[in-house]
Amino acid sequence: MNPSKIVNIADMREAARRRLPKVVFDYMDGAAEDEVGKARNASGFRDITVTPRYLVDVAERSQRTEIFGQTFASPFGLGATGMANVVWPDADVALAEAAAAADLPFTLSTAASSGIEEIAAKVPDHFWFQVYAQRDRNVTGDLFQRAADAGAKVLMVTVDTPIPAKRERDIRNGFILPLKLNLRHIADAARRPGWSWQFIRNGAPKFETIARYADPNASAQSLAAFIASQVTPSLTWDDVGWMRDAWEGPMVLKGLTSVADCELAKTHGCDGVLLSTHGGRNFDTGPAPISVLPAVRQAVGDDMVVMLDSGIRRGSDIGKAIALGADFCLVGRATLYGVAAAGRAGVDRSIAILQDELDRFLGQSGNPDILTLQQADISHPAIDQ
Repeated sequence: MNPSKIVNIADMREAARRRLPKVVFDYMDGAAEDEVGKARNASGFRDITVTPRYLVDVAERSQRTEIFGQTFASPFGLGATGMANVVWPDADVALAEAAAAADLPFTLSTAASSGIEEIAAKVPDHFWFQVYAQRDRNVTGDLFQRAADAGAKVLMVTVDTPIPAKRERDIRNGFILPLKLNLRHIADAARRPGWSWQFIRNGAPKFETIARYADPNASAQSLAAFIASQVTPSLTWDDVGWMRDAWEGPMVLKGLTSVADCELAKTHGCDGVLLSTHGGRNFDTGPAPISVLPAVRQAVGDDMVVMLDSGIRRGSDIGKAIALGADFCLVGRATLYGVAAAGRAGVDRSIAILQDELDRFLGQSGNPDILTLQQADISHPAIDQ
């Protein structure tokens, strides 16, 4: 498959679906319960219109954006995606290196198949780290220290996973971690020889970042069970205060969609919030992040960073988020589809598609610079009441 032939992210998703066994594709593509939350994330962007202004000189256009003291080529980066290596070997490396090559930040997940130190060494100037608070505060503190020692520019603390979600595609498919293929999976994988050969050659991916805290003699299955058991359901604002004191750099709470929670995050000294529903993978009943963005921006003011993920499939989605008050966006599935479809070249293509579409959005809406988008004439149900 030639990635240059891919026209948009929907095409990249279809290419990934054709390349992967169903059990793996559904793990990447699926969401919680009826998946209406995932659908709501996407439809939230479609409800937004931006009235274009013409007779504006847009011959020169810029997407360059400053966030937490760094300037990047575009107002988006690559968000944390756990166990990316299950869709393709060394996916974490491909995602990180593609982000750095495009001058975008890359966020490594605690549940990644690659370690903090490995990825940070490859992309030292573009490295952010996402952490799940562990039951043992000493482990959480050690993760913080490792991220700091590795030079992570931003710490992203995920708070929207107090208990495991019910992901029904995975249940029906019998998907478990570490990935074990039953006879039905093997029959399906035989029709995807490219993926199957890589799986056989490289073996099932492991949780490299978190593995050091488990029994060194644990089996792969025991390790997966240990990791799942360590994410605490008892995380409170008191813990946020402790984490704020333990981390010296910019700290962002990821997974909020409540205005009140975002205000509390500011009160507790957080530098930013990431409005997110985990791509619809956790709570099927919550609002789309884009729908709460205007109210959050108004509540926390201009002196707190507000970011957004979930549902972004077009460069224009990023533009709409910026126009509604976001400082920055993160993408997850859009680039994960790319690595699943064509490895590093697929990630490069996914990023290029989003940047090209955002550039066209700027020019066609009459905004030569990303900074002028927040003065755009925008219509959205959340602000038109």
